[in-house]
Amino acid sequence: MTDLPLTIRHETPADAGAIEKLHERAFGPGRYAKTAYRLREGVASIASLSFVALVGTLVVGSIRLTPITIGQTPALLLGPLAVEQAFSSIGIGMSLIQRAVETAKAEGHQLILLVGDEPYYSRAGFVVMPKGRAEMPGPVDPQRVLVLELVPDALTNVAGPVASVRLNAA
Repeated sequence: MTDLPLTIRHETPADAGAIEKLHERAFGPGRYAKTAYRLREGVASIASLSFVALVGTLVVGSIRLTPITIGQTPALLLGPLAVEQAFSSIGIGMSLIQRAVETAKAEGHQLILLVGDEPYYSRAGFVVMPKGRAEMPGPVDPQRVLVLELVPDALTNVAGPVASVRLNAA
């Protein structure tokens, strides 16, 4: 980690504009076509599992977790995770992941799924989802579908389509 005065705190509504601009810079306009973005479309992230990283008052990173199901099993979708380019490679992303994972575990969640680079996310314990266990709703390289068990054996008997969950639905 860096010697910068870094603060990680829960995301607030006032952070929305800065986070959207961060996502624009980090992922570009093509992000909306990606399967993981489509899963999150129209679904609010879980406030208690959404964090920002600040250097001073500047938002330099963001992470969100969104409710999903894998078959009939409740899970979380990690992402997007974004860090300002000027602050990359100094541990901010991993610090955000660790905070989100620790909080999700404390809240009793059992599984976190993501689409990303295994060499990076494996440092936080993520592994490639066993073949045929998670059917994504769009094209995804199966080697980039990663999972983290927050409780032992949480992945046992989990299989099926990955779908969004709308909280507080009427």
